[in-house]
Amino acid sequence: MAEGMKMRAALQGDVAEVKVLMSHPMEPGTRKDAKTDKLVPAHFINEVVTTLNGKAIMEAQWGGAISKNPFLGFKVKGVKAGDKIAINAVDNLGNKFDGEVAVA
Repeated sequence: MAEGMKMRAALQGDVAEVKVLMSHPMEPGTRKDAKTDKLVPAHFINEVVTTLNGKAIMEAQWGGAISKNPFLGFKVKGVKAGDKIAINAVDNLGNKFDGEVAVA
């Protein structure tokens, strides 16, 4: 399961640049363990929802091809200082994790 997220949101005019680093193993289920020669079970984020002040602004569906500790970067227009941007994610094992940042 993910241990957390590091998030930043910097305002430039009315556009916020958001950067998110997620802590997650992101195992695709196709890699073999070198010691046991058995497949490492799949464990990856499959759903990411981003909200701005509680309103959904982006939804993404990921799979096993995303790298370990994924980085997500995006820009949001029409934002002002103090607005809250939140990320909610779910992995294929049902683990849920989230993070929130105020736009600065």
